[in-house]
Amino acid sequence: MTAVSLACLLAVGFTPPLRTEAAQVSRCAGHVPRRTGPRSPKPEDVAKVLVELGKRLSGVTTPTQVTVPTRVHVITRGERKVTDEDVKAQIDVLNSAYGGTYGGVDTGVRFRLDGISVTDNALWFNDPVGNERLMKVALHQGGADTLNLYIAQLSEQMLGFASYPYWYHEAPRLDGVVIDWRSLPGGAMTNYNRGFTGVHEIGHWLGLFHTFENGCELPGDGIADTPMEARPTEACPADKDSCAQHPGIDPAHNFMDYAHDKCMSEFTPGQAERMHQMWAVYRNTTPSA
Repeated sequence: MTAVSLACLLAVGFTPPLRTEAAQVSRCAGHVPRRTGPRSPKPEDVAKVLVELGKRLSGVTTPTQVTVPTRVHVITRGERKVTDEDVKAQIDVLNSAYGGTYGGVDTGVRFRLDGISVTDNALWFNDPVGNERLMKVALHQGGADTLNLYIAQLSEQMLGFASYPYWYHEAPRLDGVVIDWRSLPGGAMTNYNRGFTGVHEIGHWLGLFHTFENGCELPGDGIADTPMEARPTEACPADKDSCAQHPGIDPAHNFMDYAHDKCMSEFTPGQAERMHQMWAVYRNTTPSA
């Protein structure tokens, strides 16, 4: 199974995009695969990251609370579609989701809005994937501990994409998260307009893989308390158990799956711990780290 597996979600008169960090879109009916796209983790990355984490965590104190300095870059095409209030609403959703307000645990991660920039660039707005390097090199601020959140308009069935902590040292200026402006709270993206695309993609930026990573094969997503899942969740199922040979039903309500926003509600204790571990070894820029 590929590192990032995609599902076809269909609705009457509308084919909603998918949260994806994949380099290619799946060959679903009516979908044309991308020839290029955002960098994607490989299937073997989970096991490699677990080994590296084990080595790097030796002698390192894992924080119990993390505050993420956040720089938001709003890309426009003429008329500005995302206001400062929209950005603040997205930050509020992030803090609620990572604080356990919707369900699950309080992860101890919070986001502090340190600035909003507005850049009028039609090329970047229309194709932040193809123009990723130009856009990020021009706008990126801060170090490994600073979240650069870019808001533009994605296409080809994509809601957002993210960099992972263990990529930072290779390309620090490309670090960050890109999401579609229509996925913000109250946006126009049907079934994906509660701001949870940002929650999901920032989960990757903090070191979480998809819950369906590696399917029913070990090590899955590398988190002990997220049951294995053969395929992404579609829409909003009442119950789903795609890896019957393993204990537990699919984590369909987890923020790191692909369900509709109304069905997403939680992170697990194991995911919270993993985010703190990733922060300690890849993103903590204090001298003691």
